[in-house]
Amino acid sequence: MSKNVHFIAIGGSAMHNLAIALHQQGFEVTGSDDEIFEPSRSRLDRLGLLPDKLGWEPFRIHKDLSAVILGMHARLDNPELKRAQELGVPVFSYPSYFYERTKNKTRVVIGGSHGKTTITSMIVHVLRHAGVDFDYLVGAQLEGFDCMVKLSANSQVAIVEGDEYLASALDPVPKFHLYKPDIALISGIAWDHINVFKTFESYVEQFRLFIEAIEPGGKLVYCKEDPEVKRLSEDPEVTSKRIPYGLPKHRIENGVTILETETGDRPLKVFGQHNLQNLEGARHVCHLLGIGDAEFNAAIASFTGAAKRLERIGGNEQHTIFKDFAHSPSKLKATTQAVREQFPDRQLVACMELHTFSSLSENFLDQYAGCMDAADRAIVFYDPHAVQLKRLPPIPPERIQRAFARPDLLVLNDPIAVLGAIREERKEEAVLLLMSSGNFGGLDLQAVSESFMA
Repeated sequence: MSKNVHFIAIGGSAMHNLAIALHQQGFEVTGSDDEIFEPSRSRLDRLGLLPDKLGWEPFRIHKDLSAVILGMHARLDNPELKRAQELGVPVFSYPSYFYERTKNKTRVVIGGSHGKTTITSMIVHVLRHAGVDFDYLVGAQLEGFDCMVKLSANSQVAIVEGDEYLASALDPVPKFHLYKPDIALISGIAWDHINVFKTFESYVEQFRLFIEAIEPGGKLVYCKEDPEVKRLSEDPEVTSKRIPYGLPKHRIENGVTILETETGDRPLKVFGQHNLQNLEGARHVCHLLGIGDAEFNAAIASFTGAAKRLERIGGNEQHTIFKDFAHSPSKLKATTQAVREQFPDRQLVACMELHTFSSLSENFLDQYAGCMDAADRAIVFYDPHAVQLKRLPPIPPERIQRAFARPDLLVLNDPIAVLGAIREERKEEAVLLLMSSGNFGGLDLQAVSESFMA
């Protein structure tokens, strides 16, 4: 069998990781894209996988290719895609390709509007700690892993972070519909991706279809604390074995969360009710994979979190700074509350960036009502240029303030003003929480951190 694979839109987060994984397996990997950003660019370049020039070139497609993998960034009229179709070369989205490579293995797929990266990362961390050989596909960079996709000939298990966004122009369905799990987990449901799913009901329907995609005899692990997840999972028509989970026993002492288990107390390096629920979901999945609770608890104590998820980026005895990938209303609320619970006696300054298409859409803004109420001071930043790029109408600051239902909300559109705002009325002991899937208009977060501590 030919081991030549071409990636159309190789620069994507999952796409470039899959390209690296296949290269490490001895595949001949080529790729193309019209824009490639860091860190994808450097990682591909280091392995000789970076295209020699940007753009789409039909000559890159030839009949000796065993597969063409199409990224979501590429459209139906892509000249390389059309050439592949003319030659009859098999074309896959990366989820459908990953399924093809793992269809004879036990597939664990983690879905949910929030928490899926962390839960997937926890499972991967524990399995690695236990010496289990497994395949994986994770959306965030983890400490100790040089590539976040692995495919191997000998492993019997595949762990997948199941994104609900669309797979590709040829596969215009949520990615997690394509993995056909033997074990599925749903962490929570909160409306997202409104440019694709125009109503909450259409978004929820994707999770019902995900449950339907579970293989016969499969298991469904679900968070019973989430009312929408509970309603879907406990529907009488669900035939999979159902395993609910909630919040494990714990306590907080001197800013450290301690997990209370039958084998003793376990101080954790992560915190917040949301993370504790994630941990409990991961425990149930690991149990189904043969990992006992004692081994799970020993391993999870050293888990420091996924990159950009409540990551401590600076601090001293009086001041601590965290950054988090949170951008949707449910994520903002959970993250802000988590920091509030962990540091109840410190002033909490929360600063978030409206960056995604959903968050910058006026008809979605009201979903943010009350999501930063746990903070003593709340700041919202948005970049007018980002609004223009997404071809959305400008949003008046007073409209944002009204949407968050917080009269004292500070709304800024100048990144330099953020530097000054975070220090205003800062108390002797304080925590700064920075939340965004963007970069605050190019602001140096290290400089922000230093400014807050100064």
